[in-house]
Amino acid sequence: MDKILEQALLYDFYGELLTPHQKEVYEQFLLDDLSLSEIAESEGISRQGVHDLVRRCQKALEGYEEKLRLVERFLAVKEKVSEIDRILKKWEDKKQDPKEIIKEIRGISATIIEEL
Repeated sequence: MDKILEQALLYDFYGELLTPHQKEVYEQFLLDDLSLSEIAESEGISRQGVHDLVRRCQKALEGYEEKLRLVERFLAVKEKVSEIDRILKKWEDKKQDPKEIIKEIRGISATIIEEL
């Protein structure tokens, strides 16, 4: 997965666990795509201070994911829902027996329930 997308997902899931100051700086870096120098100037801290803060935020978010695995589960469920969509497309195109489609979808939904 693209590193920026991964960091954005981690932030979406765990960003509220950061302090307000960490959130502000990390949002400027990740979401607003500001440079370390631009953030340092706006926050009144050194460029190195911003760099260290961003790295600590990244490590914290990765640590939360390592323990909770919410992003991993979200992506797994998202993939299974896409699979259900592909199966339903076969039904719409009348390329597969409806009973087989129901069986496949029930299997996928059972997997999703197990993973949650």
